[in-house]
Amino acid sequence: MTARIDSIVKAIKPVTQTVLGAEPARDKDREARRRQQEERTARWKDISEAGGIDPWIAAQLKEKGLFGGGADPATLSDKEKGNYKTQKKAEAQERRKLRRLAWEAYHATHIVHLGAGVHWEDDPDVDKLDIEHRAERARDNGLPDLKGADEVAAALGLSISRLRWLTYHREVDSGSHYRAFTIPKRDGSPRLIWAPKGEIKAAQRWTLRHVAEKLPVHSAAHGFLANRSIATNAAVHAGADTVVKLDIKGFFPTVTFPRVKGLLRKAGLTESAATLLGLLCTEAPRERVTFRGKTLHVATGPRCLPQGAPTSPAITNALCMRLDRRLSGLSRTFGFRYTRYADDLTFSYHPPADAGPYPKAPVGALLRGVKQIVEAEGFTVHPEKTRVVRAGERQRVTGLVVNQAPAGVPTARVPRDVLRRLRAALHNREKGKPGKEGETLAQLKGMAAFVHMTDPKRGRELLDRVAALEAREG
Repeated sequence: MTARIDSIVKAIKPVTQTVLGAEPARDKDREARRRQQEERTARWKDISEAGGIDPWIAAQLKEKGLFGGGADPATLSDKEKGNYKTQKKAEAQERRKLRRLAWEAYHATHIVHLGAGVHWEDDPDVDKLDIEHRAERARDNGLPDLKGADEVAAALGLSISRLRWLTYHREVDSGSHYRAFTIPKRDGSPRLIWAPKGEIKAAQRWTLRHVAEKLPVHSAAHGFLANRSIATNAAVHAGADTVVKLDIKGFFPTVTFPRVKGLLRKAGLTESAATLLGLLCTEAPRERVTFRGKTLHVATGPRCLPQGAPTSPAITNALCMRLDRRLSGLSRTFGFRYTRYADDLTFSYHPPADAGPYPKAPVGALLRGVKQIVEAEGFTVHPEKTRVVRAGERQRVTGLVVNQAPAGVPTARVPRDVLRRLRAALHNREKGKPGKEGETLAQLKGMAAFVHMTDPKRGRELLDRVAALEAREG
């Protein structure tokens, strides 16, 4: 028995040492890369101060005593010619080495290329396509004045090489900055989610806080904004005679990299900053294929906003500014109210109280106008998700009921069937009965918080019951 244990320990020991030694090895590699980046950055600074690569190489050769000057071989003796040839060979070898070091420093501090189909100019000067008073526009929007790639990299806390790695576009790549998975939609069909990995997600969060959230948004937008929610979106349409709901088809995939870059340039960012941040916030839809034993990620479409990136909702809100403005104007023309929550467009008709026998809501004219405006703005109305709901039916907007409510009842409220299910689940648990398969207290707490959002009094009561169950169940 002892011998068997000893053999097991001997077998496990190398594996344990490998696992325990992996982290220090990674730290050592990371430190080596950091020192290398610092060395190359300092070298490029010396090159710039010398006046360029060729003057720097000449100065280095002179310092090493290898710059032979312009001697005429015809005037040299045979012995001098031999020495001259040896010196010139050493000079040529050193010159090649210095030029390689210079270009390594250049690539460590500059971005030369960002992939096929991506226009890139590593020049922070004024671009001919810049908007008038670009810097003033950026300042008015509260955006950072990022001129070149070095300033973008510094703001993100990245090296130039790391920034290039995160933004470089490849049609076929051996890896991906995203993890793709699906979740079910309300109709049961799969919804593809691209979850960004750690490093690019951190860069996107910086972009969200310092750029995307600073962009102007129309008051009709209610999704993913401070002090706005599904409740504020639904409340606008409470007590309506008619509710019209539409959905934009392929909302995030429709917003491609050129549209994102154009939005950022219009907001006041430079050409290079808009290009880099636009690439950070977009990705091409990809399919995993195996070729000759290797897994490849092949692009199946143009770069667009990933559904799962933290920047995507804020960018679409800003990009839809003109769409929201035009749809708001159309709604007022026909006597409707309008709001947008992400890709959900909602219109409601409220006839004036003193209008007497008021004509029916001009739904047909509204729908024709909406379709024209949506298509003109580069989107498409989903043909199967248009709903017209009259006052005699249950009107739901972003999951909340907005039919005319009696006094004391919230104008936008959680559906009764949801409340009944929640109360029944809490009652069963309070009586010691098991919940449904897969049902957790965390889920019930989320449902209670959902109720609390629209009805604080009733929601507080439900949250207290959940808290009591949590205390009882440990």
